[in-house]
Amino acid sequence: MRKKILGTIVSAVLLTGILTGCQAAADSSQTAQVETEEVTEEVTEEVTEEVTEEVAQEEAATGGIARSIEEIKNDGSIKIGVFSDKNPFGYVDENGVPQGYDVYFAKRIAKDLLGSEEAVEFVYVEAASRVEYLLSAKVDIILANFTVTEERSQQVDFALPYMKVALGVVSPEGALITDPEQLKDKTLIIVKGTTAETFFTENYPEVEQLKFDEYQEAYDALLDGRGDAFSTDNTEVLAWAIQNKGFAVGIESIGSLDSIAPAVQKGNTELLNWINDEIKALAGEQFFHANYDATLKSVYGDSINPDNLVVEGGVIE
Repeated sequence: MRKKILGTIVSAVLLTGILTGCQAAADSSQTAQVETEEVTEEVTEEVTEEVTEEVAQEEAATGGIARSIEEIKNDGSIKIGVFSDKNPFGYVDENGVPQGYDVYFAKRIAKDLLGSEEAVEFVYVEAASRVEYLLSAKVDIILANFTVTEERSQQVDFALPYMKVALGVVSPEGALITDPEQLKDKTLIIVKGTTAETFFTENYPEVEQLKFDEYQEAYDALLDGRGDAFSTDNTEVLAWAIQNKGFAVGIESIGSLDSIAPAVQKGNTELLNWINDEIKALAGEQFFHANYDATLKSVYGDSINPDNLVVEGGVIE
């Protein structure tokens, strides 16, 4: 009897152990499943975050997508980047109206592409932001006195030129700078992102540069005596010196002869070809000489031969 009871007790203990083991196994399985689900969820979230970040980085790198001509026509407006403070090429007058050589051309583009000069939406840019505005598709075309360079050509596509230019240096008549060597131990005012910045950095690194984002800031600094001279396109400094007594262009041409051209986003071949055809067609009416007469002649007078600045049909002679 004692053996029977003992056997019963042993069996009960064994059964309890088995049941406990099964329950533990079940609990362990459930725990493992929960942990697996949690890990899977964490991994999924991490992968999703990584993919999302990669996509965002890729989108940031590639920028916006340029509009086709059909999309521009459907919208009824073309976005063209110009300066708001670079008189007489792109500026806003006292009435808040955009004026200048580039603005005149922009209106003609809108007229011939969309049927009305009013179809242009002017977007005001700074020199250093011109490339970015094309990469991000904030504008369709840049006409902001954009000098063609090899470096820029790797980022944007330039159309045929409509103007030619070199660098010039303007300074006070009482301390006129006539040679770049005179700029040593002096301060040269520069606008960021311009060919003047590149030229003096590469060729005269010892010249101290006082840099500004906007042209008006640079001219104000020259007027206030915060710098000894200012360098930018010779066409502009010549015009500014005529309008501001006490200043003169002591260096009328320095560096290479460059060209000014419209620019579009890299790969926007359709719009690029349209602009090139437009420039060629406008040569028949001497459009850019008419542009000069309307926007620049009153500034330069007889001091500049238009043929030294204007380019017709995209051909530099």
